[in-house]
Amino acid sequence: MQIDKEIHTDKFEDNYHRAVVNILFTYGWLGGVTRGQFEKHNITQQQFNVLRILRGQYPKPATVNLIKERMIDKMSDASRIVDRLVQKQLVTRCTNNKDRRAVDIRISEQGLDLLSKIDKEYKTRDMFQNNLTEEEAGKLSELLDKLRG
Repeated sequence: MQIDKEIHTDKFEDNYHRAVVNILFTYGWLGGVTRGQFEKHNITQQQFNVLRILRGQYPKPATVNLIKERMIDKMSDASRIVDRLVQKQLVTRCTNNKDRRAVDIRISEQGLDLLSKIDKEYKTRDMFQNNLTEEEAGKLSELLDKLRG
């Protein structure tokens, strides 16, 4: 459905304004769609993002700073997210052998198992393939990259 109909207005200053509103609206829509997938497993989107980062590092550890650099939502509090994941036993935290001030964070077997389960249940293509071809999804991604310059 077109953004005009979704938000019940056609009062945009220009197509740039319309695009910004559309991107923000779509961000909220995507969040709603994905939120349900993660809530089934008692995790948030940000926790899922951290688990994926740690799986990408596995078996090497990561630091909180590395996690912050790679997170999709740069405004997230990575330390607090890691604390919650430690409580859920999805990650472990230990002192870095080379630098006692640094903390190493690793995904646990339980965290790897959870991601494996989510991978089987949830495919991002399922959200888009009824509305966009793979080529259109690629073009959309290119345009978003171009927007961020």
